[in-house]
Amino acid sequence: MSSEQTPTQEPRPRRLTYAAVLAALEGVALLAGGLWVLVRGITGSPDDRQQAVTLGITLAVLALLPLLAARGLLLRRSWSRGPAVITQIMALPVAYNLLKADSVAIPVGIALAVVAVAALVLLVNGETTRALGIKGPGRTE
Repeated sequence: MSSEQTPTQEPRPRRLTYAAVLAALEGVALLAGGLWVLVRGITGSPDDRQQAVTLGITLAVLALLPLLAARGLLLRRSWSRGPAVITQIMALPVAYNLLKADSVAIPVGIALAVVAVAALVLLVNGETTRALGIKGPGRTE
């Protein structure tokens, strides 16, 4: 069976759908943040315009990873779990740094940490793994 085929014809588990939604939300947030930084860098008066534009473009491009992972999860592609897990692992240090800030970034850090941990739990769940057709090491069945 190729990774492009749907492993089973059973309905998609809710946990898989929830994981896809969380990944998509992170992707949309990254894209929105990247576009906001880009627009502010071009139209505003940042300390370093080139750095602001570069950061905005970088965030927008990074948004592709969770968005593609979310699409793959919804289509039950086994490859999609890897990028989704990587996105959550990358989000945890960002959330930690936001929590250390003395500003409005603290609630954002809390929300990001909750979303990342919840998505990780959903992604490593056995039901999700089976729905994606992922077998454990050494399993042929």
